[in-house]
Amino acid sequence: MNNIASTDTLRYDGKVVVVTGAGGGLGKAYALFFASRGASVVVNDLGGSFKGEGNSTRAADVVVEEIKKAGGKAVPNYDSVEFGDRIIETAVKAFGTVHILINNAGILRDVAFRNMKDADWDLIQNVHVKGTYKCTKAAWPIFRRQKYGRIINTASAAGLFGTFGQTNYSAAKLSVVAFSEVLAKEGAKYNILVNAIAPIAASRMTETVMPAEVLATLGPEWVVPLVAVLVHDSNTQESGGIYEVGAGTVSKIRWERSKGALYKTDASLTPSAISQKWAVVHDFSNPDHPTGPADFMGLLEAAGEMPSNEQGENISFKDKVVLVTGAGAGYATISLGRAYSLLFAKLGASVVVNDVMNPDTTVAEIRKAGGKAVGDKHSVEDGEAVIETCVKAFGTVHIIINNAGILRDKSFAAMTDEQWDQVMGVHLNGTYKVTKAAWPIFLKQKYGRVVNTTSTSGIYGNFGQANYATAKLAILGFSRALAREGVKYNILVNTIAPNAGTAMTRTIMPEAMVQAFKPEYVAPLVVFLSSDNVSSPGTGGLYEVGSGWVGCTRWQRSGGHGFPVDVPLTPEAVHAAWEKITTFSDGRSDNPESTQDGLKNVMKNLQNRKSGGKAKSGVNKEILESIEKAKKLEAAGTAYEFDDKEVILYNLSLGAKKSDLKWVYEGNENFEALPTFGVVPYFGSELPFTFDEIVPNFNPMMLLHGEQFLEIKKFPIPTSGTLTSYPSLVEVADKGAAAVVVTRCETRDSKGDVVFVNESTTFIRGSGGFGGSSKVTDRGAATAANKPPARKPDAVVEEKTSEDQAALYRLNGDRNPLHIDPEFSKVGGFKIPILHGLCFLGIAGKHIYQTFGAFKNLKVRFAGVVLPGQTLRTEMWKEGNRVIFQVTVVETGKPAIQAAAAELLGPGPKL
Repeated sequence: MNNIASTDTLRYDGKVVVVTGAGGGLGKAYALFFASRGASVVVNDLGGSFKGEGNSTRAADVVVEEIKKAGGKAVPNYDSVEFGDRIIETAVKAFGTVHILINNAGILRDVAFRNMKDADWDLIQNVHVKGTYKCTKAAWPIFRRQKYGRIINTASAAGLFGTFGQTNYSAAKLSVVAFSEVLAKEGAKYNILVNAIAPIAASRMTETVMPAEVLATLGPEWVVPLVAVLVHDSNTQESGGIYEVGAGTVSKIRWERSKGALYKTDASLTPSAISQKWAVVHDFSNPDHPTGPADFMGLLEAAGEMPSNEQGENISFKDKVVLVTGAGAGYATISLGRAYSLLFAKLGASVVVNDVMNPDTTVAEIRKAGGKAVGDKHSVEDGEAVIETCVKAFGTVHIIINNAGILRDKSFAAMTDEQWDQVMGVHLNGTYKVTKAAWPIFLKQKYGRVVNTTSTSGIYGNFGQANYATAKLAILGFSRALAREGVKYNILVNTIAPNAGTAMTRTIMPEAMVQAFKPEYVAPLVVFLSSDNVSSPGTGGLYEVGSGWVGCTRWQRSGGHGFPVDVPLTPEAVHAAWEKITTFSDGRSDNPESTQDGLKNVMKNLQNRKSGGKAKSGVNKEILESIEKAKKLEAAGTAYEFDDKEVILYNLSLGAKKSDLKWVYEGNENFEALPTFGVVPYFGSELPFTFDEIVPNFNPMMLLHGEQFLEIKKFPIPTSGTLTSYPSLVEVADKGAAAVVVTRCETRDSKGDVVFVNESTTFIRGSGGFGGSSKVTDRGAATAANKPPARKPDAVVEEKTSEDQAALYRLNGDRNPLHIDPEFSKVGGFKIPILHGLCFLGIAGKHIYQTFGAFKNLKVRFAGVVLPGQTLRTEMWKEGNRVIFQVTVVETGKPAIQAAAAELLGPGPKL
């Protein structure tokens, strides 16, 4: 990074910037920033929802209008990124060229793998992977010709670590890391720099999956400065990097590889021998930080000098059915798939040998040796047919080795769309299709093993293999996400990067290496990973293997730098801290393995404030005084008149059936309201203050309902009468980038007795930084963390919501069109109107009541969105007089309620 004076402002005068997905969120922030610093901007946005549905020119037009109003230069483009040539053509027609490309467009289709449809998979790959390729491919000749180009590709924590319910997205997002690494190598001689970022920012996409408390502190403005530095002229060498950025933190990520274990390359190199040095494979006490594959020729020579390998416990595959794709004999019988198949059969497995050309030779070898095997000639892109062969021949499948592959190597400049699509189809889509077809079988038998194949070209990037590298690293992202979904069903998923001479690698390796790097030196690891002998957790690993050597590869993250969250971040500040951001040798680096680890630095930095979290004299004094004044205000009281009709309506809106007479028939002797009815009377109560009085910059669109606490103070719960609610302000916490507002509402009956108490915690993004305390007062059960015990739930209840549930629940008093009007919900980024959080709170409360009896209070944290028609799973743990619980959406595997508990009433009056 070139030195610039600390007083210099990074400018982009004369530069043309293309930003995809720039109609909102992070893309809009990029567009506005670059225009404000002198660039001409192409604002691309299809105008659809975050799920990729619909389109509208309005999103791009609004941003362009804002730029022009501020005196900047911009034009809109409304094409999908799948038509990247049109987007780049817009830049050339409007401004003559393009200098900077920010591939930002994205969508989500989150769904558990068991429920994923091909359309969910294909759409994500088309937008994130093919779209990034198409836009870059169109700009590449321009960059080469002018000997200048800057590209930012957008990865994510889901790609780096794998996330439950996001196998499609995780695959796509990790793929762009490899794509960036390859292009960085190919573009270096033309002054084309390419980097990948993993941003953590609030957007239409992240609002559906991130916890409200974290979401409230995030904003795109924390991501833009890093990108601005990476694409500026002062950057002349930072290329091929991976950066994690968000909430004031910036760090760099690189690969870290263990020294690994070396084995003698003779007949004693067996799966059992691999197990004996498994701890050595995972020993990172003296790691490497490579930018390419290991020295396999040197390793092969060293392996030849080793003593024979010590054997461990016997490994058998008796009664196991193994599918190996791409397992034909290959060139001169040199084939990884063949080596795998022969070894599995030798150890007792029934093997399905898949190969589109010739599985028969391998099958004949196995049968001649006394083993069991059948051939399959289907393409892996027809995964269902491949798995059908397994079932027809042997009744099931236990183990899948996704090994099939092709090469279509070309420089990126010369690569055709056909060559790109062919490689993606066989490697990535083939891996997906075969695994998807086997998944229901694995789930049913509660057993499965998957070994997927990546490549060092994917991990580190390799000149002339943009298609291959992208596909191969996408497979790693897919595998890591799948490992998280499969582990509870005893389905283990690992990934290998093999080095061997094969028919495929013969096109790029010298013949001597093809003969020396034997597939038999890789097969023992693959077979071991497929066994029941791998120590826990035994899933989600990445292993480089070949020449009698096995190493484990993981991420290393620099300690990075945290900027104060109450001070606007600038590119100049990022530039000044660059050495600290990119240094790995200062003892602060770590090795994140999950999205939770990925958020560690972000969470730590949330309280990093220049003001130290204390109010400064005279800073937002008006707001602070208004808060104290509002706390003392008393509400006039809002009356709620009701009878059995309102009670029955509420019960029906929580899924009560006509057979539940005590909930739907006023004449039943046990007629009652479900216990969470207490959230209804207070809903429309009039506050004695307004939000814009107690927080700065209040915007109702930035408001998120985070937590709810309900206490039932009087039993039995009345089924008719008049209740009056008196809301008040408890406190307002200053989280820097957001405000946390806690309100309390007492609901009294006609005698003046308190019947219900509700406490609501609301997060308001963009309304912090006023100098208040950052702490939220501990209020006992209302703020308890309620972490589930480390054991199986004591009770689990599943209930499918009705597709009409949102329409019904709103009649309790919530008339927000988000829950009924499809057009309004699409504006909010939702395909259909969503269920009110208090509705699925009530359903969970019903499950607790049915399972453990009446309760006197209940607290929840809302953690996700529920669509009408989805199935809710309430998991409950009884701890003394408390029931800790959580609610998950079955179809997506995503949480709906977390940190929740109910305190049981015990023996006493009925509700």
